[in-house]
Amino acid sequence: MILVLGATGGIGGEVCRQLKQAGAPFRAMARKQEQIDRLRQDGVDAALGDLDRPETLTAAMTGIDTLFLVTAPEPPQVARETAAIDAARRAGVGRIVKISASDCNVRSKIPWARAHALIDHHLRASGVDWTILMPTAFMQNFLWFTKPVAKGYLPLGAGKGSVSWIDSRDIARVAATVLTQDGHSRATYFLTGPQTFDMKDAAAQLSKVTERNVRYLDLPVPVFRTVLRLAGNSRWMANGLIAQFSDMVAGHHDIDPTGEVERLTGEPPKDFASFLRDHRDAFARAA
Repeated sequence: MILVLGATGGIGGEVCRQLKQAGAPFRAMARKQEQIDRLRQDGVDAALGDLDRPETLTAAMTGIDTLFLVTAPEPPQVARETAAIDAARRAGVGRIVKISASDCNVRSKIPWARAHALIDHHLRASGVDWTILMPTAFMQNFLWFTKPVAKGYLPLGAGKGSVSWIDSRDIARVAATVLTQDGHSRATYFLTGPQTFDMKDAAAQLSKVTERNVRYLDLPVPVFRTVLRLAGNSRWMANGLIAQFSDMVAGHHDIDPTGEVERLTGEPPKDFASFLRDHRDAFARAA
């Protein structure tokens, strides 16, 4: 039996969909009763559990063999995921498959990259068997920019840096594969898309799909910070995104394509053009 955390999020929800399609036994965990009700209406075994209240995790993890661990990048991320790992150990869970990040480092200026490194160290020392998936940046992040793209520009502070962006659906596909197979004990997999491209390339692809001219605007840090804050991001999130794009991306510190998605699942990852075609309606609505 597999327990899926983050079952109402993008990756966790897709993992649930793929496990259900494959007929694999799993349980979804959510922290609100209305979320549990919706999952059960869809025919999914679901249990209440709140990572901010570790005492609620015992019932959800009873009878679980494998835990899928993913949480949102928020300030309590380290506390939440270490609580999940500790609860899994107490409940006798045999293995944890965790979503980490390709740029994780305990000294990173990117808060979620630093958090993932700390959590990964805790997991490896926990005594529970583990598999760690380290994806690069998600293509779905481009959906943040549907409104400016509709006006003809892609505003970021990423310089000329390039990234092997990955579709989060491919991350979920790898996770579902690993969760239902043996042979991934104590393995770390770096997951990327099939190509590396910079923001100028991204703007060109957006131009083709949206059929309007889209221009990349390389924003100075103060302007980028203002744009992020006006878009509703917290100070914590804005500072993290600035560090990620103006340092890690602009400095070419991310990894090149690895081929792990196809090796693990037998199917190549989606390219950026395919992702944009799949989400053409989102950009059309913004226009």
